[in-house]
Amino acid sequence: MTWQRRVVYAALIVAAFCVAYFLGTRSRNVRYIQKVLGQRKYDGFAACLKDRGVKFYGAWWCPHCEEQKEKFGASMDEVPYIECGVLGDTRAKTQVCKDANITHFPTWQFPPMGERVERVFTLEELRDRTGCSLP
Repeated sequence: MTWQRRVVYAALIVAAFCVAYFLGTRSRNVRYIQKVLGQRKYDGFAACLKDRGVKFYGAWWCPHCEEQKEKFGASMDEVPYIECGVLGDTRAKTQVCKDANITHFPTWQFPPMGERVERVFTLEELRDRTGCSLP
């Protein structure tokens, strides 16, 4: 094997490690970049909802749930969301949603009495119901 071929193989190995490292840290980097760019501006609001015991039940196939999720943007992964849908079956529900007797989507549950409301909320309406502040 020539020294040139060894250099090429070494470069490919280094490149593979760099790609693996990048992919391994990508989600953390994306969150940081989104936060810096202001795309995660509702993280604090979503954390407050979680801290106050609010729950958002939805299903992957539900267009109204998607509409609700879009209101939170990149901060949706901080929202206290419970997935009720079973992938591949739009009629099936997860056990946690069966146990909670969730029948329509989206469903929001508000403490302290556990009041449930089945509809899409604006972020301002959620703020008014919970006392959590918006940015």
